[in-house]
Amino acid sequence: MDMQDLKVFEAVARHGGMKRAAEELATVQSNVTARIRALEEDLEVRLFDRHSRGVALTAAGERLLPYAHRAAVLMTDARRAARDDGTPSGSLVVGSLETTAALHLSRPLAAYVAAHREVDLVLRTGTTAELIERVLKGELEGSFVCGPVAHPELEVQTVYHEELVLVAPPGLGAIEALSARREVRIVVLRAGCSYRQRLEEILARRGIVGLRTLEFGTIEAIVGSVAAGLGVTLMPRGIVAPAEAEGRVELHRLPPEDGLVETLFIRRRDGHASSALTALIATAAGPAQAVAAE
Repeated sequence: MDMQDLKVFEAVARHGGMKRAAEELATVQSNVTARIRALEEDLEVRLFDRHSRGVALTAAGERLLPYAHRAAVLMTDARRAARDDGTPSGSLVVGSLETTAALHLSRPLAAYVAAHREVDLVLRTGTTAELIERVLKGELEGSFVCGPVAHPELEVQTVYHEELVLVAPPGLGAIEALSARREVRIVVLRAGCSYRQRLEEILARRGIVGLRTLEFGTIEAIVGSVAAGLGVTLMPRGIVAPAEAEGRVELHRLPPEDGLVETLFIRRRDGHASSALTALIATAAGPAQAVAAE
């Protein structure tokens, strides 16, 4: 078994078929099939069940797959470490919550790009759950996510403090008024959003359950929908303060245990922290960055 065997195995597992894996790997299907058979013979286990629509992992294949992912991440890190001479350069792919990108990262990223012109920076947005998964898989070198995060494979650093507020259409009066409504709708991002989960917990503690959910893909759509009276949401104060100033929404302060959260930067504990990544974290978490609660 070697790295190429594991690369082929991972591609077949991800695509669920030899043909699509061969296309990705720029080879012919017979080569992929031969590699998988040789790997199965070497390990003395069957890794895939064959069926008319392709293949599916066996229990042994499921056990092997995490090691294939880890091996791929290790090889990427090894190349990155060998080429890293201490000067930020090359590709840097990191993740962020959309709210963090909008509220905190515009100026730091502009400063970073100006200072490190040899870095090709890519920023991917997603929910906390999605971003954690992508960091663990090695698809992102690191990511800004909502805390708390406790995972043995992740190194965690606090970079910002946020004040979350309940955002409602004008005229709600108090959060408790929601309990008198026959139907309460929350306007949120897709499942895996940490603010969505926190909002559901905040309302449940106040006896507000049986929520109806409206999902939208952007912050602007969520705030606009709340302003139109479609429901309530939970957002960092800094994001929705302009809408409050315009009279479009009203903001309800929450007790510290509900409203104060940390934005964290996470990366794999066993991964190589490249010079490009180290410089980005230092820029993003610098003393000049404002605290959202202020």
